[in-house]
Amino acid sequence: MTSSNLSTAYISLGSNIDAETNLRQAIELIGQHCTILAVSQAYRTPPQGFSDQADFLNLALKVETQLNAVTMKHTVLDWIERELKRVRDPNNKNAPRTIDLDISLWNEAVFDYGEKPWHIPDPDIVRFAHVVFPLAEIAPDYVHPTEKISLATIASQFSDTHFQKIDLGGG
Repeated sequence: MTSSNLSTAYISLGSNIDAETNLRQAIELIGQHCTILAVSQAYRTPPQGFSDQADFLNLALKVETQLNAVTMKHTVLDWIERELKRVRDPNNKNAPRTIDLDISLWNEAVFDYGEKPWHIPDPDIVRFAHVVFPLAEIAPDYVHPTEKISLATIASQFSDTHFQKIDLGGG
């Protein structure tokens, strides 16, 4: 295997149901399918859209994989969400969840994939502090492929945001 066969992906994780346990399990399961290069601290963040629920813990991983984005999404991330009993409420896309796994960045690429379709880079990187803060922690100098500025610069645009950092340990 040569390094040209590998992709670097950044995965965003969130949970507000037994969050510490579910995030640790998700990291462990992702590590069974790819090489984890970096794990951010977890950030305790208020829920978006539907506020009558517990705060979330959000973090990010930098991984190296031989998989492509579609396979990573369907074979790994969707499987982990099922394993950790993720329930999707058709009437509330912001409902509480055991785990939410999204590919935020893939190499330096820009593309859409899947049936939704999902977008790379994830548009939420520039919309929500809870997405960009963990990414900026593990890859501050990564230049966003469409914004053409670093993740640290994007995070700094949310300068009034202060999240409690949680060390999940062992990651």
